[in-house]
Amino acid sequence: MTDAEIKKEELADAHDVELTPFTIFRYTYSVILLIFSIVLVVSLMFTGNTKLAADASPWAALFVCIAAVVWLSMIEGQQASLVGLPPVDPELYKETHPVTYLNAATAFLGDNLDRYLMGRQFMVLLVVFIINLCGAPSSGDADVLGMPGWLKTIFLDVGLGMIIFTCQLGQLTTQVNASHCMLDFINNYFALFTLYTAMCIEFSGVMHSSYLIQNVLSFASGKPIHSNEEPKRGFTLLFFWGRVLMSLAILGFSLAVVISALFQGRTMMAVKYPSVSNGASVFLFFFLMCIVGMLEGMQIAFFAVAKLPASERGTTFFGRKTCDLLFKGNGQNLPGFMIGRQLTVVASFFIVASITSMNIQPGNEDGNIFGVSDGAQAFLNLGFHAAVITTILASITWQLAASAFPIAFLNNPVTYVLLVFALFLEWTGLCAGAWVLARVMKKALKYEYDEVYVGTPEERAANNHADKDFADDTGKMYGGGFRGHAVGSHDALDGPIASKDEVEEEAV
Repeated sequence: MTDAEIKKEELADAHDVELTPFTIFRYTYSVILLIFSIVLVVSLMFTGNTKLAADASPWAALFVCIAAVVWLSMIEGQQASLVGLPPVDPELYKETHPVTYLNAATAFLGDNLDRYLMGRQFMVLLVVFIINLCGAPSSGDADVLGMPGWLKTIFLDVGLGMIIFTCQLGQLTTQVNASHCMLDFINNYFALFTLYTAMCIEFSGVMHSSYLIQNVLSFASGKPIHSNEEPKRGFTLLFFWGRVLMSLAILGFSLAVVISALFQGRTMMAVKYPSVSNGASVFLFFFLMCIVGMLEGMQIAFFAVAKLPASERGTTFFGRKTCDLLFKGNGQNLPGFMIGRQLTVVASFFIVASITSMNIQPGNEDGNIFGVSDGAQAFLNLGFHAAVITTILASITWQLAASAFPIAFLNNPVTYVLLVFALFLEWTGLCAGAWVLARVMKKALKYEYDEVYVGTPEERAANNHADKDFADDTGKMYGGGFRGHAVGSHDALDGPIASKDEVEEEAV
């Protein structure tokens, strides 16, 4: 055997989760839930109980849903790869992973990674809304598979079926693989296409009002915005602020559309949950936006304070309780939170999708929203406006705020409540089957762990290819899933690790 083959064999299970009876139980029942959820979603389509199936055809809903889930899985996994790879010398994988090298050469040029992350955030929301149109029940009286009332309430009315379906197939599976197989995961042109699509969305300026928020928060916190590019001048500066103004106009119009439709009872909320009043729908819309925003900001704040000594992480009663719970033991509560957070965010997204989706047929006798043309109404029915609102106001804004004021986020009692809830959801193992799917996917696509190709951080340093240092994350946006970690390193997803404080104590 060659040295490469020996190393490959030695590292074959380097990041595999240790199987215990409880782990096997969680994997088993989670996979069963996933299979049931898939059957449920497909049944909804072929009985005409989803919006796209009713408006077009069940087959159209099925194929669009499959395409959307596949693309969502790439969007989610690619983020883990692109956020984790910047410190690694590209020359180490230029020959073995040429398309990954192309991805890196584009994403790591100037501030392109931030541009990608902003565009990607919008893509996630838009794709999730499309999945909702394809697979979620379009009315509150949808009835398939002859389910008893209590089961129907849980899987259809609450939406657990769509949550499990989307989280396991479209998000967690590829995040698990991409967090340790970064090089293999994006070594394809589908990933490169996704990267360019995200950057084109950012270039369009639809999300540019986020940059205004970023500048305001930077000024308020006194923290500079780190950039790898020269300051904008002349036409470039004018073009930038022009897109900011355009984005503000689009955001304002989108909010007006949603609020007007809600007060008129012309969204899918009135169809799926007719007992909920219009005023309550408006309140629920803003409430869920805040919940999603808190969860988006919490992950940024948690990673920011993970670098600090324990004594500096929380300055109030709830701040200390949050940090004690998050970082206790071997640190596994941090990735546990990320998984529970994913479930909560996706559940909120589906409810927000119902709240914001238009129930207006173009050219109907009651007229289109604000009297827009039939074509414009058909476009709004796709959920573009909802994706704009949610991306800017329920995601990026809160991430930027948490980056500027991480300690304030920690000290908020709502943070502690949401942390406990997220950890409980992770403990239930509802999406534990994603690890099973990830193992199957890894075997089928012959993924190898990154250290097979580029070694561990210590090995790279010993071979004169030490990882690069980067400035802190002020103003950066890393929402939507797992943050990157050192390529080829051991992390809390694998099992017990020493906490930062323990490492410092051992050093002393």
